[in-house]
Amino acid sequence: MSYDGSPFSLTPWVRRLLVATGAVYLLQLTVFTSPWLVETFGFAPAEALAHPWGAVTYAFLHGSFLHLLFNMIALFMFGPPVEARLGSARFVRLYFIALLGGAALSFAFLPLAGGGVIIGASAAVFGVMLAFVLEWPDAPVLIFPLPFPVKAKWVVVFLAGLSLVAGLSGVRDGVAHLAHLGGFAAALLYLRGPALLRRGTRPPTERPTAVLVHPFSTETARGLRPFGPRRRGADAKVLEEVDRVLDKISAGGLSSLTPEERRFLDEMSKRFKQDH
Repeated sequence: MSYDGSPFSLTPWVRRLLVATGAVYLLQLTVFTSPWLVETFGFAPAEALAHPWGAVTYAFLHGSFLHLLFNMIALFMFGPPVEARLGSARFVRLYFIALLGGAALSFAFLPLAGGGVIIGASAAVFGVMLAFVLEWPDAPVLIFPLPFPVKAKWVVVFLAGLSLVAGLSGVRDGVAHLAHLGGFAAALLYLRGPALLRRGTRPPTERPTAVLVHPFSTETARGLRPFGPRRRGADAKVLEEVDRVLDKISAGGLSSLTPEERRFLDEMSKRFKQDH
C-alpha cells in the first residue's frame, strides 16, 4: 500500500472514494440537475423498503458544495492512516458498514428522522473518524477557526454529543443527526464488537491476552524472546501466540492483523525492551 504517512499521501480506497464522490457531485451539478437523482438514489427512511439501494447510494450524493467539502476534507485527513492501519479490505468494510449503520438508525427512529431524504457521506466519514480515534485518541487536530490543536478524541466526543442531543430531540435543521450516530455506532460495533463479545464469554478465571501493532520487521520480530529461554506453562503459550501472529504477518503482512493482535505485539515489544 503506497502510504508514507505524509499529510498529502492518499491510500488506494481513500483516493477512489474521493474521486467517486466528487464525480457524482459533478454529475449532480451538470447532467442530473433535476430532483430525480436525489429522490431515486437518496435514502428516504419512510420509503426504505421500496428503495433499498438508497441505504448505500445516499452516501455518494450531497446537497451543497460545503456539505461535500466537509466530508471529503474529513476523509482526506483521517482516512489514509486508518486504511494503512486496518488494510484496504477492512477499511472498505468499515466505510460501508458505517454508512449502512447511518441508514439503519434513521430507519429505526423514523418518527425522529422525519420524512425527508437523507444524502451525504457523513455517516461513513464519522465511522472513519471513530476508527482513527480508537487508534490515535490524542493525535492533535487543527479545527478552523481555533488557533490551537485539539485532541482527536475531543472532536469525536463533541460531534457525537451534538448528534445525540440534536437527533433525539428531533431538531429539524436539515442535518441527518441520526445518520451520524448510526455511523459512529456501526463503526464501533465492527471494530470493537468481536473483542467485547469474546471478553463477555471468556470464563472468569481466564486472563485475556493483551493484544497493537509495533512497526518492527518480521525478521526482527522472529528473534523476539520476551522471556529469555523457553519455558513451560503460561510463558510457552504466549510464545506460541507470538509465533502464530508472526506467521500471519509473513503470510499477509501487518495489515492482516486484528487490533487485538497488534496490541499483543506492542506489549511483547515493550517487554522485550525492558528485559534488554
